[in-house]
Amino acid sequence: MAIDTSTLAAGQVVTGYSFPVVALYNNNGGTVTYTDGMDLARGVSVDPSIETTGDDNTFYANNRAAEEAQQRFRSGTANLTVDGLLRAAENLIMGIPASATSEVTVGEGTGAATVGFTDYNDDQNIPYVGIGFVVRSQSNGVEMFRPWIYTKARFAQFAVPAATQEDEIDWQTTELEAKLMRDDTAKHRWQRVGDPLSTELEAYNAVRVVLGLSVVTALPTT
Repeated sequence: MAIDTSTLAAGQVVTGYSFPVVALYNNNGGTVTYTDGMDLARGVSVDPSIETTGDDNTFYANNRAAEEAQQRFRSGTANLTVDGLLRAAENLIMGIPASATSEVTVGEGTGAATVGFTDYNDDQNIPYVGIGFVVRSQSNGVEMFRPWIYTKARFAQFAVPAATQEDEIDWQTTELEAKLMRDDTAKHRWQRVGDPLSTELEAYNAVRVVLGLSVVTALPTT
């Protein structure tokens, strides 16, 4: 259910981020669709950085600023921190085809085990994707959830650092960087922000629908 914004304060403060979703980006003559969507991982944070079309461009007349050219989105990046990628999500955003996975047999006889490997090789082709997630915020004591979409993006190749355990477990996350760009619709969207909704499930389902996925009845288990 949409939040009645007339009951809110003049602003809102972000209090959370959750449920990043990705899907392959498709363009057919300016009609953008998404396929093969899935949950990316468990979301920890998202940190966008936006580049605009140049510096302020001001026209002066009569000894004062008279006109100013509006800055517009040119490109950007989104740094997403997640707990860690499972194989399906990693293969999707890194463009690893099924032919680039392999298996080895460890051991012999009844004790043998098959271990799968993801092969990063010449067949890798990192695709364009849509990225969505849920932003939680609060205003005048009212908690709300907004569906948030970056309409066209491409992840950079990433690495997974790891450190040995000492006295306590050091929770180690995965850092992903995605290049943001305008999509191929008539007005070249780059971001879509939904109305504030009363539940996280509603916002998560709105993200899923935009990215070509079906509605679910419950949030993913954590």
